[in-house]
Amino acid sequence: MKPIALFGVVLIVAGIIGLAVANISFTEKKTVLDAGPLKVTKEEQHTIPVPTIAGVAAIVVGLGLVFMGRKAA
Repeated sequence: MKPIALFGVVLIVAGIIGLAVANISFTEKKTVLDAGPLKVTKEEQHTIPVPTIAGVAAIVVGLGLVFMGRKAA
């Protein structure tokens, strides 16, 4: 399989995952106070929205790359 077609398949899979998952959430630990043996930490939860148009665009571009890779073969 040509590298351009393989990259197209990766983009298609990423686009499908992007459409299936609306938000990406992760927790970050931050040190608030670090004074000798005393250590105070705080957990912050962050949410990153995944736009629907990004998933659709990844699928469309991926399909284009797959067809270009097949045509060049």
